[in-house]
Amino acid sequence: MLYYREGLTQGEIARRMGVSRATIVNYLRQARDLGVVEIRIRGESFAASSLARRLAQRYGLTDAYVAHDDTTPLSPDTMQLRVAGLAASALCDILQPGDRLGVAWGHTVQHLATAFPISAVPGLTVYQMLGSMYSQHHFAAETCSIEIARKTSAECRTLHAPAVVSTPELADQLRREPIIARQIAEFAQLTKAVFAVGDVSPDTTLVAAGVCTLAELDDARGRGAVGVLCGHFIDRDGNGLDGPLRDRMLGISPETLQAVPVRMLVSSGRAKHDATRALLMGGHASHLVTDEASAQVLLSDWSDVNTA
Repeated sequence: MLYYREGLTQGEIARRMGVSRATIVNYLRQARDLGVVEIRIRGESFAASSLARRLAQRYGLTDAYVAHDDTTPLSPDTMQLRVAGLAASALCDILQPGDRLGVAWGHTVQHLATAFPISAVPGLTVYQMLGSMYSQHHFAAETCSIEIARKTSAECRTLHAPAVVSTPELADQLRREPIIARQIAEFAQLTKAVFAVGDVSPDTTLVAAGVCTLAELDDARGRGAVGVLCGHFIDRDGNGLDGPLRDRMLGISPETLQAVPVRMLVSSGRAKHDATRALLMGGHASHLVTDEASAQVLLSDWSDVNTA
């Protein structure tokens, strides 16, 4: 309290308590380790940067947040962690009592959930926006929603259905099941949503998690797909692509997601540039969290990106 709230220096506290400054340093470190004190960067401080303001103006966003690079370039994995951590702070800042938060899945969203601070939000309900999948190499889709709900003391409503099934007919049948139908209908009541964007490279999470095959991915790319939004392929204008995979998916649709008042898109890395731009051009996000290099690309002309 003397250090964090009253603003005394470590030396002043040491003199007041009759101990060494090193002892005070150890006490402060123990307080952080035990969770007595939580240090959190306020996300809105990043929205004041020039890049963030320009992004918001360019794409008509409510807010943009930019994670800055270090003097020494960071690895893609390290930058993804930094962006996810910033997104966790930004999301925590904008959540309000009584919100209905939709949560997607993916490595970026999983990192966000892990970095999310423990901060109870009264009356918050967290919804899993896409069904579950089985993979020996990837986390379960519901873990993202469950972790955020745990840290906010919220009710969590997982989607009790697979993300994708074998036939459109089976998907239709499952959508008519009362429990699943009720869960999908509740997506229309979401007040906020957080999601990442997938790319359409052969090693995309969509293929790795078993949601689609390489043949289905190639077919979608041939029809103009540049990215993935909650399991759905989207073209360069941000439009959802119809096709066999969409008919077999169980979860929120791009159209329903677009109607959510606050939609936070989290994206980092070169592989996501085209997909991120497509989602922004299509109006799928009201808030963007990204890295500095990606922000520069998103502020350039599309023709410059494709000829670079």
